[in-house]
Amino acid sequence: MDRANEIYKRVEDQKSSRGRNQDALLAACLYIACRQEDKPRTVKEICSVANGATKKEIGRAKEYIVKQLGLEKGTTVEMGTIHAGDFMRRFCSNLGMNNQAVKAAQEAVQKSEEFDIRRSPISIAAAVIYIITQLSDDKKPLKDISVATGVAEGTIRNSYKDLYPHVSKIIPNWYAKEEDIKNLCSP
Repeated sequence: MDRANEIYKRVEDQKSSRGRNQDALLAACLYIACRQEDKPRTVKEICSVANGATKKEIGRAKEYIVKQLGLEKGTTVEMGTIHAGDFMRRFCSNLGMNNQAVKAAQEAVQKSEEFDIRRSPISIAAAVIYIITQLSDDKKPLKDISVATGVAEGTIRNSYKDLYPHVSKIIPNWYAKEEDIKNLCSP
């Protein structure tokens, strides 16, 4: 919160934020601060506490802030990259997954970074959770994973398709047997 305040004050000091959507600006400050503190949140998560500011408005405000503060210093605003693993524990917890499944999901998501899967980290996290739960006794419906992660069911399906060819290399062998992995439904 302190960092979000700090960012907001710096934007306010420039007086160029007049007439802009204040809720979106505040939400964007929070989004940037979370990323800088290595506690990234999805824009959807920020949106849920943003007094009605939309994802689009927050995205625009974020671009505006990055540009303004970049101009102020003549540098870029460092936000840190996000990885699928950053969201994994929280998403798994939202789904009530057991510790073994969470550990397997975290290992799988790290392994998935070795492959060139051109999807957002959040989509990859959701697809890995789907795979892990399909290999467990506690299967979760796609709809529940979608609600817990904020990723559309179709996006999870498409990410699953992209991950599927690598599934035997990313799922930890202590978690699932080769034949179980072979029995995963093909996308």
